[in-house]
Amino acid sequence: MISLYPDIEPDATHQIAVGQTHVLTVEECGNPDGIPVIVLHGGPGSHCKPKHRSFFNPSAYRIILFDQRGAGRSTPMGSVNDNTTWDLLADLETIREQFSINKWVIFGGSWGATLGLLYAQQYPENVLGLILRSTFLARKDDIHWGYGNKGVNRFFPKQWQAFTQILPKDGHWEHPLAIYYDHLTSQDSTKAHAAALAWAAWGGCVVSYGQFPEPTESSQTLLNEARIECHYMFNHCFIEENQLLRDIDKVADIPAILVHGQQDLVCPLESAYLLEQNWPAAQLKVIPTGGHLAHDPEMISALLEATDDMVKLLAL
Repeated sequence: MISLYPDIEPDATHQIAVGQTHVLTVEECGNPDGIPVIVLHGGPGSHCKPKHRSFFNPSAYRIILFDQRGAGRSTPMGSVNDNTTWDLLADLETIREQFSINKWVIFGGSWGATLGLLYAQQYPENVLGLILRSTFLARKDDIHWGYGNKGVNRFFPKQWQAFTQILPKDGHWEHPLAIYYDHLTSQDSTKAHAAALAWAAWGGCVVSYGQFPEPTESSQTLLNEARIECHYMFNHCFIEENQLLRDIDKVADIPAILVHGQQDLVCPLESAYLLEQNWPAAQLKVIPTGGHLAHDPEMISALLEATDDMVKLLAL
């Protein structure tokens, strides 16, 4: 298996103002004359991590990473104001233009794959290729799978019971997202942090097959991440139903490498399979032992192979 490239530090870190209040933290590293690649983190509400730089050959790529609105080191932290999918797509264009990039490769996982594919469908003329891991199609069924009855909760009934403790006891609810959104955006700090703790425990359970230890206390970072993620899920990611598949013809000729774990319980493999079936230029690599996370050795190896293969594809 292929291992990550050696750790590298950013060559430059920028603060870029977008919208009325947001300031993005953006990093550059690698070869300034290499193939530009933008890294899109998941969540929504997560952040870029140092290891993300090491998925790329630093002599071949100009690597750009940024924390999305309200996430990580971008400010104001945890803000859901002026924070929609369309705002994030506009931010990508701002970064591309400020860095004088004509075309770039999109690299994203989970929510980052959603955002990357949406960007490519909106601006196909600006995209050289895509590498998408654990793709999330953001359909109603995909959101319900994670946060509704008769979804992934059937694998973890005990943890689901804990997650739904904050819901009305009379059973008059169809979907917990509205109630969680109310709690996570509440001015009542105790209420908000309790919801954030439960949200993080449920997400950690599903992503790890119940192996991650449950968090025992909340923090502002935990609350920020939960609030933003719930904000997007509650609002159906601000896109139309089935939009990603509906508009796949817009990227039909753009090369794409899809990497997906067979055992992914967060975003089942069906999503990537449907993309491959409808995207002539896409190739799907299924990792039999892979789950949702990028840090499994088999997933790391597949992603490294994908970034190296993309260099070869673009050289043809």
